[in-house]
Amino acid sequence: MSVKKCCAVLKGAQNDTEKFAGLFMVTKVIKAKELSADSKKQLFEAVGFDFLRRLLLTSDALEDCPPQIYKSVAVSVLSCFCDEPEVATHPQLLANLNALVEIIQLEDDEEENLQVISETYQCLKHVALHDAGLEKLKEIGAVSKLVKAYADQSFESDEALTIVCRMAIHFGPSVWDEDAQTLNTLLNKITMDMETDQSEHKFELAETLHTLLYNSNRQIIRDTAKEQTWPSSCYKALSDILTSRLGKQQRDPSLKLASIIIELLGVEWSLTDEEKPKAFFLLLVQLCSIEVRMQVEDRSFEQVMKNADLLVSCFNLMEIAIAYVATTPTFELEQKEKQQLYTALKGAFAALINLLGKIANIRDKLGPIEKAFVYASIRVLAAWLAQETSALRDAVHKLLPFILEMSNETFRATAQRKVDGQEAAPTDVDVLRLFLPALCHLAVEEPARKAMINMKQEEVLFDCLQYYWALVQPDKPMIPRAERLKQRVEVVLTQVQLEEVEDARAAMISLCNIFMNITVLEPKMVDQSATFNRLLKFLFNKLPELKSTPENLVLQGNLAVMGLLLLKQLSARQNKNDYTICRYLTATMRFLWDAYVVDEHGDNSLGPLTVSTTYKKYWLELMELWFLGMQTMSCVLELVPWVAQFAIESGWVEGVIDTLKRVRVGDFPANARSAFEDLLCHLVDASPQVATLLKDNDALQVCRNHRLMELGKKLFGD
Repeated sequence: MSVKKCCAVLKGAQNDTEKFAGLFMVTKVIKAKELSADSKKQLFEAVGFDFLRRLLLTSDALEDCPPQIYKSVAVSVLSCFCDEPEVATHPQLLANLNALVEIIQLEDDEEENLQVISETYQCLKHVALHDAGLEKLKEIGAVSKLVKAYADQSFESDEALTIVCRMAIHFGPSVWDEDAQTLNTLLNKITMDMETDQSEHKFELAETLHTLLYNSNRQIIRDTAKEQTWPSSCYKALSDILTSRLGKQQRDPSLKLASIIIELLGVEWSLTDEEKPKAFFLLLVQLCSIEVRMQVEDRSFEQVMKNADLLVSCFNLMEIAIAYVATTPTFELEQKEKQQLYTALKGAFAALINLLGKIANIRDKLGPIEKAFVYASIRVLAAWLAQETSALRDAVHKLLPFILEMSNETFRATAQRKVDGQEAAPTDVDVLRLFLPALCHLAVEEPARKAMINMKQEEVLFDCLQYYWALVQPDKPMIPRAERLKQRVEVVLTQVQLEEVEDARAAMISLCNIFMNITVLEPKMVDQSATFNRLLKFLFNKLPELKSTPENLVLQGNLAVMGLLLLKQLSARQNKNDYTICRYLTATMRFLWDAYVVDEHGDNSLGPLTVSTTYKKYWLELMELWFLGMQTMSCVLELVPWVAQFAIESGWVEGVIDTLKRVRVGDFPANARSAFEDLLCHLVDASPQVATLLKDNDALQVCRNHRLMELGKKLFGD
């Protein structure tokens, strides 16, 4: 019988009973697989969705004909037609998706239910191929029901997992609507299956798990993982996989999964073996390093891009591992382990640098996907170069202009998004921010520094400094006069905003280090640079505005000392009547003055000179900075003598000598004593008033107590 005749029979039916009978006839004479798209559309319209909806929803049935038969027929018909987009996205079908989702929850221990459950999954899978279908599935809360079907291991529940994965890819973290329980139920079940399954299905599950974790709310994962079984099950499964002989199809999903779990849960996740806690972590780094070499060495960029996802996963794991080893004092490696780790990473980065050298020659042909891969490559290289300051230097110096060009591009995009008020996508990253710690080291090396200067990198870095300053110390909005006397509400930052401010502080500190290195090592260039002059004006204006909080102390010190170095270099350009210089000097002197205090005990007004409580917490970061600041201030006094007069008027000179009077004999640290004496000697040389002030404040006794021979000679002669 032709399609045309079947359509005529269905359309000619006088009631649902006749149409129901006609459907049975159609299923006997026509096979859906042999129909064209147009024929399927004609038949579907002849059946009519209203009729199918009644079959799906009816609870009244003919005698000896249970309602389940009607549902079964409706689903069978839909499963024949749902592979056509017009059917899968039909508004009436989408409006009744709940009825289909309910069917997958039927008891699967009854044989007559199995067929309808199977066909229902086919329908849902076709619906989930389309945006409209996915939106409707999310709207009706299908995720929790699909997860329950998978967790209960009901009939064909793998199909439920497939649909959930499609929804996760489409919606990202919002698919869970912050439903941690549903997400963790699914993760626990998948990882348990991974741990116990010894077939190839284990590797399919690894891919699925990677997809789900990648598209989940990462904060929820981190907050709830400790109470769940999935991290432990996944550790056991991956440990079993990666310590076995593997082919590419098994290794790739396993490495990608290990990478994202370490990104989510930290390196500690890989250190849970009681007998050999470091073994799995070192194995992961070794495997990733080998994988990078295998995918990159002697290959064209086009060949490399075919496995870009795998490589980026390896990069992520290597970056986290490098940072962990460098910053975790409790993580100790034996010499052999250190050597193996270093050798593996060095080989991987040699291959990566070589690849980036090839890419530099085709930079104008890079599309968005290729650029994203290059950014990821530079990012992991930045982590390596921040710690490794000697290996592969010639190659790094040669590559630096390309790295800076690409990194600058990402910074400008980040800054523009901030101006436009746009949220950053997960793939958006400011590579220049991540490269700053490496640039601190590279700025000391002449070839790298010359490359930076040739590119006018200082201009971009100054833009960076201004950008991060706006995050650390945002401009206060103008308050109308009428509102100024009202009680102000303190703005409370979210955790994300606090982390952003902390990162901005760290970025500014790195930038200060880069600028200081260039200032010291390229004095002629700095002297002629308009950018460095603008930088000094920026410091004059901004340092006094910085909130005086413990969190800002290290940044304050860096800005103060960088300003002194620049003031020393650019002293000839400065006008002593510039009020901003005086405000800057006040803030700088305060930073130097507050570092040391006399630790007095009881009634005794004398005590040892010690680092103040506020500074003590940060002293490892501040100590060299403070001594450099004292030394540079002494140099500034030679070049800008009026600063000595300002030091008198600000009370600093009197404050210093008063502090030294109260230091107990023998309790003056040698390095601090030398720094204070040198400063006081330069103050005396800069202004005769200083000598008078010191003498009037018992400087003779101070010189005798602490054997300040040079200062004594300047004040009292031989």
